[in-house]
Amino acid sequence: MNTTKKTALKELSPDQIFQNPANPRMFFRPEELDTLLGSIRRYGVQVPISVYQDGNRFILIDGERRWRCAKKLNLKQMPALVQEKPTPLENLLLMFNIHALREQWDYLTIAKSLPDVIQLYHSENGRDPNEIELSELTGLTRGQIRRCKYLLDLPRKYVKVLEQELHLPKASQQLSEDFFIEMERSLKTIQNRVPSAVANLDIARDALIYKFRAGTIGNITDFRKLSKIATSISNVGAKELRVRSALKDILDPNKKTGIEEVYAQRFELQYDQRKVSLTIDSIFEYLEIAGEHEEAINPDLRNKLVELKTRIERVLGL
Repeated sequence: MNTTKKTALKELSPDQIFQNPANPRMFFRPEELDTLLGSIRRYGVQVPISVYQDGNRFILIDGERRWRCAKKLNLKQMPALVQEKPTPLENLLLMFNIHALREQWDYLTIAKSLPDVIQLYHSENGRDPNEIELSELTGLTRGQIRRCKYLLDLPRKYVKVLEQELHLPKASQQLSEDFFIEMERSLKTIQNRVPSAVANLDIARDALIYKFRAGTIGNITDFRKLSKIATSISNVGAKELRVRSALKDILDPNKKTGIEEVYAQRFELQYDQRKVSLTIDSIFEYLEIAGEHEEAINPDLRNKLVELKTRIERVLGL
């Protein structure tokens, strides 16, 4: 992408300026504009917007909120940096690298734009970008790209639910993007590890959404425990029948069964035992090395090991 294009500072009428068709940002919440509106009313537009010229029109690159406020205040002119017209791919990547990295875009907005980036890249290069290239092009981390892909794969029914939530003020949103991302990640884990526990994905989604709204699932991070339940067969040797039964209880909309209570009652102890076992293995390894080096066990560590020995003997009845 050419980053050396010339720019010129001009005073433009807001009526000469138009939205960028490559900017897929869907949500401009009123509370985000109110503070900026007050500032511009009092001080004017202090930071120029960025545009490119297309015939007699100027197309926004950066500064849509400032432009919206200027139009609302009926300003006659506003400062603008006029750049050369970018290629379609350059235009879309400018949107990513200016807007998405400021976290002005919601994840859903980014997710809906990624296929366009991939398609335009393919048109110019004859192939799709890999994940590393996509990360370099957009400025997104590979983790962010993967999170977006969970939203891309959502059925349209749930995308509409998320869009309705995203139109609300942040404080009023209940089903956030993180909710859907974590839910989809956990359901994918269940499908891979215990596929017989999910007869219908949409019924499972509806159950989890209902239980989250009702408070039966108390936290988005509970979905990580749902994944741990699904992987407990290989991780801690849990019986498949037990795991399948637990998952079906959680995914049943007619049962008031939450993730946290099932994990705490049926699986937490096994994971704690695994953690203790791994810690003991580390202690064994350290003591083998320490046996060759007298200075490896200082007085404080020695006292802790003696206390550990005493507690172990007490627990085991030795």
